[in-house]
Parts: sequence; C-alpha cells; structure tokens
Amino acid sequence: MKTIAIANQKGGVGKTTTTVNLGIGLARQGNRVLLIDCDAQGSLTESLGFSPADQVSPTLSDVFGKVISDEVIDSSFGILNHNEKIDLMPSNIELSGVEVTLVNMMSRELILRQYINQVKENYDYVLIDCMPSLGMLTINALAAADSVIIPVEAQYLPVRGLEQLIKTIGKVKRQINPNLRIEGILMTMVDNRTNFCKEIVSLIRESYGRNVSVFSSQIPTSIRVAEASVLGKSIYEYDKRGTAAIAYEKFTKEVLGNEKSRKRDQNDFIR
Repeated sequence: MKTIAIANQKGGVGKTTTTVNLGIGLARQGNRVLLIDCDAQGSLTESLGFSPADQVSPTLSDVFGKVISDEVIDSSFGILNHNEKIDLMPSNIELSGVEVTLVNMMSRELILRQYINQVKENYDYVLIDCMPSLGMLTINALAAADSVIIPVEAQYLPVRGLEQLIKTIGKVKRQINPNLRIEGILMTMVDNRTNFCKEIVSLIRESYGRNVSVFSSQIPTSIRVAEASVLGKSIYEYDKRGTAAIAYEKFTKEVLGNEKSRKRDQNDFIR
C-alpha cells in the first residue's frame, strides 16, 4: 500500500482536483483507493458530491478523536463510497478544532499515520488532500505519506512559495518520516498558448528539476474541471474526451509507471 500526500500551502492550485482525478484514475486501473479529506473546508468531500460537507458525519475529526482516545477503529468507520469506485474519508469545519487539540498531544504528528495503519490492508493507494497551510494537519499528512505530489499553478506567485514547502518536506523527512520523498511537481492550469506560461514552466524545470522530479504531464486550464466538481464527478465521467481528462489519464499512468520503475530498481539493488 502506498500513501501519497497532495500538498501546497498555496490555495487554488488544483490540489483537490488532482486528488479526485488521480484517485479515480488509479481506481480505473484496477486499484483499491481511499481518498482522505484533510482540509476543514471540506472541498474534496463536496467535490465528490457529498454536499454540504457540514452535514456529513462521522468525519476525519471523529477519527482523530478515536485515535487520540486509543479506541479501536472499525475499518469502515466514516468511510463513504463513491460511485466511481473509490472510498472517501470526509471532512468538514469540525476538523478546524482538531489542530488546536493536537498542540498538547504526545506524538501529535503521527495521529493520521496511526489511522492509516489500521485501514491500509483494504487499499492499494491512500491519497491525502492537504489543507492550504503548513500547520499540524499538513505535518500529519506528510508524516503519514510515502511521497508528496506538489501541484503548482503556472503563475509567478505560486512558484515563489515552492521553496518553503520543499524545506518543510525536508524537515519532516529528517525529523519524523525518513522514508518521505517528493514524487514530483505537477504543473496545473497550464495555458501553452501564452509565452508567459511557457516561461513559468521552464523556470520550474530549471530551478527545481535537478533536485525534484517534474512530471512531464501537464494539466491544462479547463472550465470542464470546475463543472465536474460541482456535479460531484471526475473529469473522466463528465468529459472523458476533453483535454483535461486526457491529461489526468496520462498523469495517472506516469505515477504508476514511476512506481513500477522504483520497484524494479529496488529489486535490482537487492539482487
């Protein structure tokens, strides 16, 4: 089982959209997938059609409460089933109180990891949609993850925040989760018709490409993606022949291909 955090402290860069469409893309390839909404705004929950999120119960905040109280959690507790064959651990505004609770907890960075360890036998992939901050909930996600995917909008200001995020990931790797690595940077909302956008993509590859993988797949700007979210569907079901669906399918296959290459390299090393 592999856990991937989708993280960027900048909002509006496509984290939730990427979580939905990568998760359902992995399920379409025959994998068992759990999506975890780790954001009190509940954007992932609502994007999958469970709206309004504030009326959903139980949620991730209840899971945190059970783990903190050392209660045994049934593997189906709080899990919602989506008709595109993925499972969801939902969230809503109640999660905002959890971060305050965690401040005085022992091993507060590891609560989410403890939960995932209890359900991991049921899944091939767990994807965590992180909140747009570098607070304790995001640290929990990074501590629980095997790798991080960083969606970055092809604009100047979102690019500037990358440095801080990469430093935070490095700090978590050194102090909490030595196996954590950056899966790659995913360029989102790309409009290759403009020279400015092309320059930003080139800047990312030149600035970070030597130390951090940058996915060859790019997600184009598309109103269809926003429309799909409103309807609680993936882009595959809403507009399967559109440019965004094709891009996310390519991206999913790239993630799977990277994993196969990594396992092959590990086997060669063992031999």
